[in-house]
Amino acid sequence: MRLLHSLAKTHASFDDPDLVSHAGLVPVMALAQRAGLADLVAEHVRPGGECGVNADLKVPCLVAGMAAGADSIDDTGMLRHGAMGALSGGVRAPSTLGSHLRSYTWGNVSQLEKAGREFLIALAREAPLLPGADVLAFIDIDSRQKRV
Repeated sequence: MRLLHSLAKTHASFDDPDLVSHAGLVPVMALAQRAGLADLVAEHVRPGGECGVNADLKVPCLVAGMAAGADSIDDTGMLRHGAMGALSGGVRAPSTLGSHLRSYTWGNVSQLEKAGREFLIALAREAPLLPGADVLAFIDIDSRQKRV
C-alpha cells in the first residue's frame, strides 16, 4: 500500500456534526476532573479584572486544548467543533481564553503553579502508574530552563 498524497497536503474534514475528532480527551479530562483540577484552580488562582473571572472553567479548557495538540490560543477552537459540545460543557471561545491568560500577572502565574503542584500530587493518587512510586523522587517543575 502507498499513500497517494504527501502528508503535508492531506487534510481531514468532517461534515457530520455527530463526529468527535478528539474523543480521546474524554478519559484525560475525566482524570483531571477526578483529581480536582477545577477545584484547585478555584481555590488558588485569583486573576483580577473583567477577564480573570471563572479561572476554574477556563484553565481546564486550556489543558484540554494542549492535550489535544493546540499550540496556540486559536487552536483551542478545536474544542468547539463537531460533537465536542455533547461530550463536555463549559468550553470557552479561544478569544475568551486568550483574554483570560493576558489578565494574569506574575503573582497569578505563581498561584497557577501552586495549583499545578497540588494537581500533580492528586494525579499521582488517582492514577498510580509508576512502579516504586512510594520511593522518594525529585521532580523539577518550573519555567527555568537549565541543567538539573
